[in-house]
Amino acid sequence: MLPFDGTDTGEAMRFRGKSIRRKIVALLLVPLVALTSIWAFATVITGREADRLLDAATVMGELGEPVQETVRALQTERRHTLVHLADPRRSDSLTALHDGRQATDEAVAALRTRAGGEEIRGELDDDPRRRLDELLAALDRLEKVRARVTDNAAERQDAYDAYNALIDPCHAFLTGMRGVDDVRLEREGRALIGLSRAREYLSRQDALLAAAFTAGRMTEDQLRAVSDRVAERELTYRTHLSVLPAEDRERYQAFWSGADGRTLRAAEDEIIGAGAAGAVKAFDAERWRKTSGTALEELRRMDRETGERYHRRVEPEAASVLLRAAVVGILGFAAVLVSVAVSLRIGRGLVRDLGALRREAGEAAGVRLPGVMRRLAAGEQVDVETEAPRLEYGRDEIGQVGQALNTLQRAAVEAAVRQADMRRGVSEVFVNLARRSQVLLHRQLTLLDAMERRTEDPGELADLFRLDHLTTRMRRHAEGLVILSGATPSRQWRKPIPLMDVVRAAVSEVEDYERIEVRRLPPLAVDGAAIADLTHLVAELLENATVFSPPHTAVQVLGERVPSGFALEIHDRGLGMSPDALLEANLRLSETPDFRLSDTDRLGLFVVSRLGRRQNVRVSLQPSPYGGTTAVVLVPGALLTEIPQVSRNAVAAGEEADTAEHRADDRARTTAGLPLRGARPAIGAGGSGPAGPEPPAKGPGGTGADVGTLLRGHAAGHRGEPAPRPPSDRPSGESGGAGLVRELRPGTHRTPDGSREREQEDRGRGQSREWAGDADRARARMASFQHGVRRGRQQSVNSPGGTGVDAPEDGNGSDGGTGSDDTAPRPTHWRGTADDRSARHGGGRHRGDG
Repeated sequence: MLPFDGTDTGEAMRFRGKSIRRKIVALLLVPLVALTSIWAFATVITGREADRLLDAATVMGELGEPVQETVRALQTERRHTLVHLADPRRSDSLTALHDGRQATDEAVAALRTRAGGEEIRGELDDDPRRRLDELLAALDRLEKVRARVTDNAAERQDAYDAYNALIDPCHAFLTGMRGVDDVRLEREGRALIGLSRAREYLSRQDALLAAAFTAGRMTEDQLRAVSDRVAERELTYRTHLSVLPAEDRERYQAFWSGADGRTLRAAEDEIIGAGAAGAVKAFDAERWRKTSGTALEELRRMDRETGERYHRRVEPEAASVLLRAAVVGILGFAAVLVSVAVSLRIGRGLVRDLGALRREAGEAAGVRLPGVMRRLAAGEQVDVETEAPRLEYGRDEIGQVGQALNTLQRAAVEAAVRQADMRRGVSEVFVNLARRSQVLLHRQLTLLDAMERRTEDPGELADLFRLDHLTTRMRRHAEGLVILSGATPSRQWRKPIPLMDVVRAAVSEVEDYERIEVRRLPPLAVDGAAIADLTHLVAELLENATVFSPPHTAVQVLGERVPSGFALEIHDRGLGMSPDALLEANLRLSETPDFRLSDTDRLGLFVVSRLGRRQNVRVSLQPSPYGGTTAVVLVPGALLTEIPQVSRNAVAAGEEADTAEHRADDRARTTAGLPLRGARPAIGAGGSGPAGPEPPAKGPGGTGADVGTLLRGHAAGHRGEPAPRPPSDRPSGESGGAGLVRELRPGTHRTPDGSREREQEDRGRGQSREWAGDADRARARMASFQHGVRRGRQQSVNSPGGTGVDAPEDGNGSDGGTGSDDTAPRPTHWRGTADDRSARHGGGRHRGDG
């Protein structure tokens, strides 16, 4: 067995041996490094947790107590301030206020001294440090509050709110300072802050009631504020007491169930029950001061003792965390040593087995599977047993891995083979369905031709032409399935066809053909082998342009020669495409990716891409100057030929006749909504064609010439052969010559001598002229005209000045065969020349030179 990397056996063995050793070393180093990293990480995490616990204890010892003292001093000063504002004339209230302010200044100064130390601030995290700064900034506003109180410029409610705003940052700092990772300790710490907040609610209630009793009156708002503080206090106690240890929780419960707690609650109920008017009379200030003061002092003492017990619980927890970190570190290091020893022992045995397994896997992944994929992509048959034979391995784990790899290899090959068979089957199904649809559509078109020749009613003829147009579009969609399946369309052309006819044929296969304007193209002919693909490609682009643009706008088709061939441009006036969508569409057009069944909304792009790659035609999309999208089709010069001068003159004469017809009445309509067909040249001479210009037989939806023209377009396009051109682009005017039967303007008719007259309308009586001919004369005239068309087509094919267009070759076999005689079947796709298709379906507005 050859080495996978292509070297000789000895060098490969040395290389493989070194490679496996490196892998064994990596096998040892990876878990060693990982385990060491985990050990170090665990040590750092546990050490950081312990350090944070110790820091929390230190910070609480340094800042917790000063902050609590500041809160207590601010609460006392707030009470004295509200009492002073309630009765400024009392000298004892002013003295108490000065004493309270002095105590507050001492507490704030102590707090600033502790908070200003760099050591303490360095132990704080970012969030607690920010909250400490906010607390100190709030305390800076204390002097402004005092000044307003001294000047009697503040109301009681304003002073009450100002002191509340000074106390709230203290509780916020204490809450953010709890950085313990232990969930239980963290919850207990937050519960302590909650108890301090509950005591603050009681202090606010005390300040409001003391001021009200001093003033001798209470408002409804003040009583409501007292009631709210009572409710908030009860809720806070009920929430946080459940978190505390049982010992601390029982102390608080004993207080509230004891004499002091019951007295406080009874007083609150009595005050709130008496209402704003009766509260002052039912209770006096001295009684309330004793009741609230006793409760506040007892709760403050309990909070301090609970906090001290919490700190004592934190310190042992930090020590236990450090112990756990040491144990984890030692055990992790021991695990690393054991892992190294075990890996070294079993590593040597793995080298041999892994080397063999590597060779097998390398050959399967680098040689067998890619080869199978390439052969399946090329359409070859692959034998699974030959490409993925069953191999025998040992019964150990490595042997099981080898067996699994062998099974995986066989499964991959089998799946690839099944996938290739499925794709081949799906493609064949698409092709068969499309071929059958094409056969049925061809038969339907043949039947429509026969019905069109038999009918004489303009309305029915218009409906038949509309059905004929729908059938032609259905045939294009069926051919799209053949192209997407990777097969080649069955229809072929041997001789070149003018480029203008190819574009007009593409226009005739579009639903909104009336909106398409085709400007005159250079006298170039398309090679017969590329006619079908180029027609389908242009039809897809025109369909896309009409669908994605407003129905009242036109789609312009123009082109010019370029050094590498011919550039055909299709402009629409839609909303355009975003740059990303435009880039994606151009990539699909240029790269020609494999068709996937999930991309059913992009069938047109795949069809255009496939056709462009097959004929070396480049298609690109770019923004249109009209705001929509422009499709540029670059036809290579190898597919184009110059039209001979004789054929060019014949084509030019026919196009001039077309221009005259469209200028006659470009927007006239039949009763069915189809455009009126301009009259075509009367083919033949002498008695073969119509005897001479005859008066038109007026029908319900148009002139008799219109009906004749539609029949003539049908006859000319029946066998997929070119419509003959008149020898001159001027009408003869002689009754027996090959004159040009032109489309008449509305409201005109021909006199028996061939001259035109404007019909004189009698507006007074509202009557118009009626054609006096009967149905037998019209049927005879149309039959004679059709016979002349057939004779003219046969003469045009045999004459040296023909266009050189022959009937398509249909390799499907379902169309009956090929040939240019009058009995040949209709081609699968190309139904007559583009001029005839334009006459049948009004294929847009074909612009001439002007």
